[in-house]
Order: sequence, then C-alpha cells, then structure tokens
Amino acid sequence: MSVVIPCLNEAERLPLLLADLQCWRGSLQIMVVDGGSRDHSSWIARMAGAECVHAPRPGRGAQLQCGAAQALAPWLLFLHADSRLNPAWAERVMAVMEDPKAIDAAWYFDLRIEPGRPALRMLEALVALRSRWLQRPYGDQGLLLHRRLYQRCGGYAPLPLMEDLDLVERLAPRARLRPLGQPLVSDGRRWSGSSVLQRSWGNARLRQRWYNGESAEQLAATYYDRHANH
Repeated sequence: MSVVIPCLNEAERLPLLLADLQCWRGSLQIMVVDGGSRDHSSWIARMAGAECVHAPRPGRGAQLQCGAAQALAPWLLFLHADSRLNPAWAERVMAVMEDPKAIDAAWYFDLRIEPGRPALRMLEALVALRSRWLQRPYGDQGLLLHRRLYQRCGGYAPLPLMEDLDLVERLAPRARLRPLGQPLVSDGRRWSGSSVLQRSWGNARLRQRWYNGESAEQLAATYYDRHANH
C-alpha cells in the first residue's frame, strides 16, 4: 500500500500520524507531499522513513495528484497530515485489501473531531449520514482505493479547493463508497473561533458556489481569507 499525505507546515501534528502508520505489518510506502512548508515538516518526514516530495505547484489537489503519480503500490490511501488513526485501523484496512471484491469500491473512515463538544458530535453524525446516503465523504475522512479505480475515475485534479468533492463526484457513478468502520481523528483547530453552525454554513455556501460554476481559485481565495480572519 502507498500512503499519500499532503502537508503544509504540519511539523507539530505530522509525527503523530507517521507514528500511527508504523503498526502496518506489510510493505508500506509513505509519501509526504510538501506544498512549501516553512517549518521542519520535510525533515520530520524523512527522519520517520517517509519519502518527501515537493509538489510542482501549491494546493492540496496538486499535492495529492503528485503523490499518486509517484506511488508504487496497487492500493492507495490518502490522508490529511493532521489526522490520527485508531489502533485497529491496520487490521481493518488489511481485511479490506484481502477481499477480492473490495477493489470495486472506495473506502473512507468515520470522521471524529478532537477536542470534541456536543455540536461537533452532531456534525460527525450528519457527516456519517451524508457519506453513507449521498456518497459524499470528504478529504478529512481519508480515502482508500485500488489504483485501477483511481485511474478509471481520473484521479485528483490539481485544484486549490474542492479537490475531494471533485474526486468523489467522479467516483460515485463508478463505484460504491463504503465506510471502513474505523474513526479518523481530525484536528479540531479549524472549528475554533466560530460556531460549528456558522462554519458549516460557510462551507455549504462554498460548495453551492462550486456547483454554480465558480472556479476553485475564486473559492480558495474566499476560504483562506475567511480562515485568516479567525
């Protein structure tokens, strides 16, 4: 399996994810794709035994595309650098990979946000419903799929925003997106400084603008300006 991790200034959190990956028993290629970090992220990745490559252009979509293009294994696992894996993740992922029918599906983790609070627990439940019934898991839930399926749907586009939504919308007509039944802990810092409802509404408006045809570059400018002011 090849693990692709887009990274930008994650020296504080990246070591935790790299440590979680060490319980994998089989052959594992870990690729940290750096988008121009100004901290020690690249050094940390290399010290942990991961391959560190530099994306040809900034943006998470370009990083994911770059990593997938250089991945060597038949199975691909995409994770955000601020994620944490449950101790049982490796056993579950291995079971999926050993199932011959699993190559016809894409697989995602259950979103878990820490530190949590009641509003975030409700958000997690809504995300679980959206992922299962609407077939729309997003990037902070991770994505496991076979290389053949990844190539068949066209892979990640080098978008600065909405790269995860863009991919799952091309995946959904070709394959079922199925839950792994394992949590993936996402850093809750993005949800500090504003209410969960306010942040969720802002994200929903960005998605609607995407559906209405606005460019990912326009949406990224809005998104990062909004986060810079919190």
